[in-house]
Amino acid sequence: MIKTALIILSILQMNFAFAQEEAPKIPIEKQEVIDILDPPGTAALNIMLSALSSFKELKKSEQASMENTTSLVKIKVLPYIAMETSTQIALEDHWNQLNAQQKQLFVNYIEHSLIKDYVGMLYSYKDIDYVEIALQQNVLRKDNRALVNLEIKANAESKPSVITLKMIRDGRWRIYDVVFSGVSVVKNYNAQFNSHIKRKGLDSLIQKTIEKLNQK
Repeated sequence: MIKTALIILSILQMNFAFAQEEAPKIPIEKQEVIDILDPPGTAALNIMLSALSSFKELKKSEQASMENTTSLVKIKVLPYIAMETSTQIALEDHWNQLNAQQKQLFVNYIEHSLIKDYVGMLYSYKDIDYVEIALQQNVLRKDNRALVNLEIKANAESKPSVITLKMIRDGRWRIYDVVFSGVSVVKNYNAQFNSHIKRKGLDSLIQKTIEKLNQK
């Protein structure tokens, strides 16, 4: 327990150091152009660079256990996920059939599942020895939503992998879906939910979700 607490503290310290190094200082008279300095591409770069750099340090210190990596995801990634948006998209029209308590149930389930998904993504970079992330220029943006493509290299001899972040601005830019190795995380949940609802109905899905959360 003490060892895990020290790891979490270490991750928080890395996060603080990263924020101090990367956060731009904006003069009072330039506040009106803050959106130019904080576009979705910049937000996406900061989120991924912070998470991967911290994971690299865990690997370097031989502390990249499942428990410590899960803590890293909760600290580095989870605050930047638009959880309700992700859940609403995953449930589509069924979302409006749920009461407030049921909606929160699915939000909790998606949060729990996404943590495991992002841990899996980090673990896919097995031989991570440095972090190089490039923003592709074709950032698509409409109103408060954006599509950001990043090229990521985590090993000197590997080819860069492309990850697509679907983002929404609700005060700040957050991720509501990730396309990794050609697979959309939210569309995957959507397919699972729709399949169960077609076979057994929405009430059955609600009960199954309650059971899964009680098992965690």
